[in-house]
Order: sequence, then C-alpha cells, then structure tokens
Amino acid sequence: MHQFAACTQPLIKELVEEDKPIDLSVSGNSIRQRFLNFFASRGHKVLPSASLVPEDPTVLLTIAGMLQFKPIFLGQIPRQVPSATTAQRCIRTNDVENVGRTSRHHTFFEMLGNFSFGDYFKKEAIIWAWELSTKEFGLPVDNLWVSVYEDDDETFAIWRDQVGVPVDHIKKMGEEDNFWSSGVTGPCGPCSELYYDFHPERGCSDVDLGDDTRFIEFYNLVFMQYNRTEDGSLEPLKQKNIDTGLGLERLARILQKVPNNYETDLIYPIIEKASELANVSYSTADDSTKTKLKIIGDHMRAVVYLISDGVNPSNIGRGYVVRRLIRRAVRTGRLLGIKGDGIGNLEGAFLPAIAQKVIELSTEIDQDVKGREVRIIEELKREELRFVQTLERGEKLLDQMLEDALSRGLAKESTPRLSGKDAFLLYDTFGFPVEITVEVAEERGIQVDMIGFNIEMENQRQQSQAAHNTVKLAVGNGVDLTETIRDTEFLGYDSLSTRAVVEGLLVDGSSVIQVNEGNEVEVLLDRTPFYAESGGQIGDNGFLYVNGGDQSSGVVEVKDVQKVSGNIFVHRGILTEGALEVHHTATHLLQAALKKVIGEETSQAGSLVAFDRLRFDFNFHRSLSESEILEIEGLINGWIGGATLLQTNVMALDDAKKAGAIAMFGEKYSEQVRVVEVPGVSKELCGGTHVSNTSEIRGFKIISEQAVASGVRRIEAVAGDAFIEYVTTRDNYMKNLCSTLKVKAEEVPSRVETLLEELRQARNEVSAARAKAAVYKASTIVDKAFLVGTSQKTRVIVESMEDIDAESLKSAAEFLVSHLEDPAAVILGSSPGEGKVSLVAAFTPGVVEWGIQAGKFIGPIAKLCGGGGGGRPNFAQAGGRKPENLLAALEKARDDIVSLLTEKAS
Repeated sequence: MHQFAACTQPLIKELVEEDKPIDLSVSGNSIRQRFLNFFASRGHKVLPSASLVPEDPTVLLTIAGMLQFKPIFLGQIPRQVPSATTAQRCIRTNDVENVGRTSRHHTFFEMLGNFSFGDYFKKEAIIWAWELSTKEFGLPVDNLWVSVYEDDDETFAIWRDQVGVPVDHIKKMGEEDNFWSSGVTGPCGPCSELYYDFHPERGCSDVDLGDDTRFIEFYNLVFMQYNRTEDGSLEPLKQKNIDTGLGLERLARILQKVPNNYETDLIYPIIEKASELANVSYSTADDSTKTKLKIIGDHMRAVVYLISDGVNPSNIGRGYVVRRLIRRAVRTGRLLGIKGDGIGNLEGAFLPAIAQKVIELSTEIDQDVKGREVRIIEELKREELRFVQTLERGEKLLDQMLEDALSRGLAKESTPRLSGKDAFLLYDTFGFPVEITVEVAEERGIQVDMIGFNIEMENQRQQSQAAHNTVKLAVGNGVDLTETIRDTEFLGYDSLSTRAVVEGLLVDGSSVIQVNEGNEVEVLLDRTPFYAESGGQIGDNGFLYVNGGDQSSGVVEVKDVQKVSGNIFVHRGILTEGALEVHHTATHLLQAALKKVIGEETSQAGSLVAFDRLRFDFNFHRSLSESEILEIEGLINGWIGGATLLQTNVMALDDAKKAGAIAMFGEKYSEQVRVVEVPGVSKELCGGTHVSNTSEIRGFKIISEQAVASGVRRIEAVAGDAFIEYVTTRDNYMKNLCSTLKVKAEEVPSRVETLLEELRQARNEVSAARAKAAVYKASTIVDKAFLVGTSQKTRVIVESMEDIDAESLKSAAEFLVSHLEDPAAVILGSSPGEGKVSLVAAFTPGVVEWGIQAGKFIGPIAKLCGGGGGGRPNFAQAGGRKPENLLAALEKARDDIVSLLTEKAS
C-alpha cells in the first residue's frame, strides 16, 4: 500500500532553468531503453518498430503502437509470442494546427507499449504500469492521478485495493473518454489512464483531468475484453488482450522537468539548429517565435522519418502528408527570417541542415535512417527549392486576396471570406496547400470557402484525408480458417511438384464439398509448391490434379495464390508455366546494378514479379540516361553470363542485417529470415522463389524507364523466355523494316532520318503553297470591307474562308489587316476538317487604342463553336469542335464588332 501526502501540499518546485544539462538517466534514449528492459524482464518479447507505412489498408500511416498487432487482436493470425513490447514510431496529422501551440501535440512521436495476446490482463497491466511509473522512473505518487471507465468496477478496485491509490485520485469518466472502440462493431473495451499533476497544490476538488495547464496524460491502458455485435451488445472475447501506450515525449517532459515536450532532448536540439539559422535565441524569443521554431522542430522529425520509410512528396495519399509538412516548415522558416540556406547562399535550401540534426538524433530510434541520409537530404532540397520558386509570388497574391476579402467584408458589414476559387488558384498554380491558406487567413480573421474549394478541386485531385485517429478493427463474417485449417507447408524452394491433401474447398467464400466443372474455386492444401503473393512477387500459376480414389477426378488450373490468416495458402483457379523465378532473381540483379551505376543511396520503392515481365520502382530524382541504362544492362547480362550459383540461408534477422542483407520495401520480417545471395553481387532478405544459377536467366533487357511519382522512377524489364520473345519480336520488326526500306539493318537510322527530312521539306512546301492560296483568296475579298461609325470610318471584314487550315487562315488575316487603312478589324473563320473550327481576329492599332482587344473578343465567339482561344490585343486565334455553328458564330462576331466600333468611332 502506497501512502499519499495531503492534496494541498505542493510537491514539485518550479521547473529547472533551461540551460541545465539533462541527467542522462532520464534522456529520451534512456527512457526508451529502460521501458523496453522493464517489460523484457517480465517476459515480454522486444520487437522492432513497424514502418510508418502500414500494411493495414484502412489507415494512411502508422498511428499507434498496436497497429502491427491488429491481425492478432482480430484472431486472423495466431500469436507468435504471448506478450511483446515496442517503441513504435507514429505519425498523426489530424491535429496539425495545434503543433507548437500546445505543450503536447506532435505529428511525429514515439509510443512505448506493452501488449498481451491472451497472456495477462488487467491486474498485471495495472500493477506493472504503477511499478514502472513510481519505481523505475521515480514519479512521486502524490503527483499521479488515474482515470477509469465509469462502469469498470473491476479496474477501479484494482487501483484502490491492490495498488493503493486513494479514491480522491481516481476519476470515473464516461465512454467518450475511457472506452476504446475500433468501430461500430468489433473488439473494444474500457481504458484506464495515468496522469501527471504538475500542480498538486491546487487540491483535489473540482479536478478536471483535461486541464492542460495542470495535467498531462502519459500512459493509457486498454483492456480489450469485448466484441461489439451488430445490435450493439457486448460479448466477452475468447482471448482478452492488453494494448498500452506511453508517450515517450510526454514522459521525457516530466522527467526532464521542462515546460513542454518540445524542450526535451528529443526535439530541442532540432529547434536549436532552426534558431541558429534564423539568428534568434529560443530562450529569449517571444511566444510567436517559439511557436514557429516548435513547428519546424516537429515537422522535420516527421518528414525525415517518412522519407526514410519510402514516402516521397506528391499530391496524393501519404505523399501529400509529406509535401504539406515540408511546405509548412518552409513557410514557417521564411516567417522567421531564414533566407536561402540560412548561411549566406540565398539560392540554397535550409531544410537539409535541420534534417541532418534529425538524422544525427535518429541512431537509437531507427538505425536505417543514417544509411538513407543522402536520399533524404536530396529529396528535401528538391522539394524546398521547387516550392520556393512559386512561394514568393503566391504569398504576394494571397496577401492581395486577403486585403480584397477584408475590404469586401467591411463594405458588406459581414465576416470577411476568401472564395474557394481563389484558394484553389493558390493551390493549383502556386502549390499552396489549402491548409496553409486557411492558417494565414485565420490569422487575419478571414474565413475560407472550403465548399467552393472542393468544387474547384473536382477532376483535379482527390486530396488525401488526414491520418485517422483510430485503428479500425472488425470481426469478419467470412470463414474462420484458423479454427479448422492448419498452416500450409511451403515446399516451393526445393520442389515444383508434390502430393498434397485437400483441406478445404471454397466457392464465393463459403465452404463446399464439391465443385462443378467450369466453376471458380479456392483450394486449401496441407502442403504446396505454389508460391503465395508476397514481397512484390505474384502468386504462382500451374495445375492441381485432384485424385478421388483410384483415378483423377478433376484438374484445377491455378491462376493465383494468396496467403491468408497468417500462413494458409489459398489456390484460386477454375476446375476443368512460366518464368517467375527468372524475373525474381533478375530483380535482385537490377537493384544491385542500380546501386553500382547511380549510387548506393538509391533504394527499392516497390516491385512486381510476373511471368512475362518484372517491374521495379526505386527512389531517384531524375531519369536515367541512355548510357546508364546500357551500363545497367551490361552489368546484369555479365552477371548472367558468369553462371553464378545462388546461395540461400536461414538466419536471425539481426544477423542478416549485420551481414549486409538488403530488406525489401514494405515487407514485415519474422525473427528468422531467408537470405538469398548472388555471391559478389547481391544479398537480400527474400522469401520468393529463384533460379539456382544466374545462367538460367539467359538474358535481360530494360523495355521502359519512367517517373511514377515525385522522386520515384520505374523500370520495366524482361528476362528468360520473355527476353527471348522480346528480342525475337523486335528482330522480326527490323527485318520487315529493312525489307520495306531496302537497306541493311545498320543503315536503317540514316535512311529513316533522310525520309523524315524529305517529309519535313514536303510539309513546308505544302504549307507555303496553302498560305499563298489563302493570301490569294484574301486578296479577292479586300473589296468586301464595309464601313462602320460616323465621325471616323472603320473598315471591317467578317468572312468564312471555307476549309483552309489554321496557319493559312492566320496568313490571310495578316494580309488583309496590312492592306486595310487604319482603323480596321478583320475576323475570319474556317472549317479545316471534320469536327474542327479555326477562327482569327486581327485589329489595327487604331482599334486597339479604343480598348477593343482581339484576344478578349475572339474567346466568346469561339465558345459558340464549342471551343476557346485568345492572344494579343492586336491578333488572336481560337479553335472549336462544332463547324455546324461556324456561320452563326461569324454572324455574332459581325454584330458584336459593329456594335463596339459604332460606340467608339461615333
């Protein structure tokens, strides 16, 4: 039983002065390690942080420590260990507007967690949480408060009777605060949270644990004990689980005795670097400056770890999160007065210097970040400089828009409002994330018409939603394979055929005992040589010969193999051969060649290994040159010709990484991994099937290289039989071309160039002839000019030139306007082909001086023909798609120009 001091006694002093060195025993790195060690000593398996790019398709980014364990909590896969502990990197952007303004909000943070998968439950979780807080970290018991769900009497009793927390330090709270739910249905349960009280001298009456000036929640315990059904009722789960989360930054703030999370050693060194570049002192800065420095410190952590995990800036999905945070950091830096790179180069970028500080601090968080430093720095530099190019013009335009909005608001005596059209212009033309526009507008008390903005966004971009603040879990209605079917034994590394037992048949997700010929079926076997889709390699194709007693009773043509519920292989096909291994091994060789040719910092960003081709995405900022592609192909084909035997070994994950094995993008690895090595060339963690000797690949050819996203390139290539087919097909094309041109293969390029030059000359001659014909035709209608106006006569020609092309129409208009006395106006139209309209307007200087501009005049006329256009004040062209409206459009042009000239020339 712990003894508590009276609530009215102050138990902590004012926070220590800012410059006092931090006790290393309470450094961020020490807290993380002490937490993991604490639970490791209590039987928990220490597991690594998952990537910020989750496997779960229901969330955009990894937002909680429990996310990697979701399939276990759902019962979709069996537990590998009874309990685990992790330090998980997380990203949340739903509260980005609060970053830097409160003491605790972040986009990037670390969640320390201990998890039980049916091993222990409430009592142990609560007692250990208290022991960790008070004994391991030495938090004064009088400064700790506990919240429990209002109906969870069991938890309340454990805190009160077994831990010894006084009743006046236990707060019962409602479902909104203390009942965790994954969704409308699915796993759920009550929560209990630990709070630290910075001001116990304020007493125990009328306490609000949500008061940020006094309390901070630092440890959350979720007791996952129910399944919520469709009718809303709660059923006890067969396996009760524990999911906890302790905010590392929050506990560091408490132990290091600083006023907010940002001033801990986890973030403050980054803020110091930003302060140096901005030439300001954080300790003496005003609140506004401190907020800006905090924003940069927070956002730089987020973007560095996101880019490290393979997320590059773009306008959709996760990439939009990165781009938004980078641009927010750039604008904030400019508001702080950082110019260029902050050290004299006005054309440089300052984010890379701050990113280097983040990378320096990353060693204990994610050791892979340091190895990706070059790519991270280059990506940040490119994105910042790209944004700065348009930022200044965009800021000036935004400033003018806001001034106009304020003026309109004052005139109408209403709330100033920036139109959605203006907000979209800033986004589409100047790359301003709309969130920045909203922030700047709100700083001046101006609302932004987001409904109008979303309308403008239609057909342009589907903006990525902010990462959800909850992890959606649901208990499915499908067949529960884990209760009836054993894991499938995979034999494909050593054999391409085997005898197996049919464990189950599924049609449309339902279990059946027989399948009619011609129907699609999913077959479950006890063992299989078929590879299931994983790691970028698609599932194998082939045949299942099903025996029903003494003779064959059917053949299933397998089109795909997927892995579900952990390690159960589902063979999908129809009841009635390829070179996959070749392409998979070729992918490994391609990655090795890329690293040799364009640099070790390049890394895989995705892949597809199919029977007829391979696709490899990699991080790189420019297209490959022709010489680089040739060098890559030469390296790979040289390795193929070297006839090297592949080596495969199963070893511990840590040992594999120490041996230099490369991990595949997006893969989740178990403790024991398979390492595939091409000696002297490549060494990767890979569970896919491969050739035994590189000579089996036969040949390799890149068929395309292109950009697929900002900073991500894609190579498509062929190998093996697909390579032979590709080369043979193109050889046949070349033979046909040689026969047609009557030249040798090596003479084809020069012969084609000669033909192209002859074609260009012929086209020029035809164009010149058409122009002459148009000018001649124009000369015949000079006399058709009519006069408009009273005090000053203006000559006007509005005519159809039938079917002459746009360029010839231009020549005709130029001829006419040069042969008419100023002031004069010429408007011509033609239909040069089916579904085509050409229009031109040419005005002399006298007409332009009256304010009549050709560019503005021709646009509305072109709309009548289903098109548009514009140009200079004296000359403009337009097009359309409705030649049937041409005569009506010219009639409209005649009426409009006469009306305008009559008004001006009278």
